[in-house]
Amino acid sequence: MAVHAHPDDESSKGAATMAKYAAEGHEVLVVTCTGGEAGSVLNPAMDRPEVLANMTEIRREEMARAAKILGVQHKWLGFVDSGLPEGDPLPPVPEGSFAVVPLEESTEALVRAIREFRPHVILTYDENGGYPHPDHIRTHEISMAAFDAAAEPDRFPGAGDPWQPLKLYYIHGFSRARMVAFHEALTEAGIESPYAEWLEKWDPDKADVMERVTTRVECGDFFEARDEALKAHATQIDPESRWFAVPRDIQRATWPTEEYELVRSLVDSTLPEDDLFAGIREKVGT
Repeated sequence: MAVHAHPDDESSKGAATMAKYAAEGHEVLVVTCTGGEAGSVLNPAMDRPEVLANMTEIRREEMARAAKILGVQHKWLGFVDSGLPEGDPLPPVPEGSFAVVPLEESTEALVRAIREFRPHVILTYDENGGYPHPDHIRTHEISMAAFDAAAEPDRFPGAGDPWQPLKLYYIHGFSRARMVAFHEALTEAGIESPYAEWLEKWDPDKADVMERVTTRVECGDFFEARDEALKAHATQIDPESRWFAVPRDIQRATWPTEEYELVRSLVDSTLPEDDLFAGIREKVGT
């Protein structure tokens, strides 16, 4: 089970991994906490009045297409997108939106989904939400709370029979090391790199998230599915953007993995890992 804040997050964070495990016959479920209603149209080709007027319905259709491309199941948790506050001072998060709904309420919704699907592995965001969007941070909070609560009979007794997931990972994707590797590979191939400016602005004192990574899943064969799932979110993803600047053959040769940090485990597993089910396969025979 991969727990995400908005539709499109599942296609930009760990998508090739999910497609890989689904293709191997594992049941894979994406849980999307909000409908993404507050998202801006980031693809100029979709910035049209009829799109803006039907954003909720369109984003649901986009999510359905992306899930089909990845070969995964999908569930809406049903909360309202909080939006990304901007301004100085920052405005408050809208009342009733996901980030300010009582934690017990949103945790119960995720516990219900966990008890229904009964995953062995949960993927979510780190304590910073991957980036500091209030919905991403709330996604982290409810994932951590639900990992434990789902197994406790006294917690949310009306949300299904207890179930204990065995491992929880943070998804880590935007590392400096990965950016440097792609920048150097593109330069060597004589292709203009879109990463030069980012690398110049990178704070040298900022730790690289790769220092936290425990698990690298090889999934290069599923980069095409990942890219097509991203493009399915046409309101959010410009097909001419830097998301697709690195040819897939260079990606596979340079960095054919997606990265995770194991933060909770109830099975024995030797680090570093190359499989999210390490230790689980031996325990339950998956």
